Amino acid sequence: MTKYILPIFIIAVLILGFVKKVQIYDSFTVGAKESLKLVFSIFPFICAILILVELFRVSGLADATARLMSPVLTFLGIPPELTELIVIRPLSGNGSIAILERLYAEYGPDSYVSRCASIIVGASETVFYIAVVYFSTTKVKKLRYAIPVSLFATFIGVVFSCFLARFM
Repeated sequence: MTKYILPIFIIAVLILGFVKKVQIYDSFTVGAKESLKLVFSIFPFICAILILVELFRVSGLADATARLMSPVLTFLGIPPELTELIVIRPLSGNGSIAILERLYAEYGPDSYVSRCASIIVGASETVFYIAVVYFSTTKVKKLRYAIPVSLFATFIGVVFSCFLARFM
């Protein structure tokens, strides 16, 4: 059934455009042109965050932060094996997927560590990437509490993820 959703959606849009007498092709090209402007306007911000994430990992700062956080996470019932994932997830989606894959290979997909990691990756977002995309396209230039609150919410989500994974 899911393989029919996209074709049905496209046909419905075409029919609706025909009924409302909208120039479908012209509307599509105008939207595509505007989306290119958006891509070019946020590209420098995305490029900067990707470079910073890679520098964070390569410099060893990610490992040092993970070692520093490990005792606190263990106290909260979070396996110490997840500290690198918890540090990288708000920064890089691809990096966190690579860590998740490594955890699957090392501990098996049905282990407690892998279940926690799966919930963390599936239920959280890359905070800095989303902030870059959102704030680069709006007039808001002072982030104030957006990043700290987002990181705190992500951390609370991590704690509850591991708590829930215990019962699975």
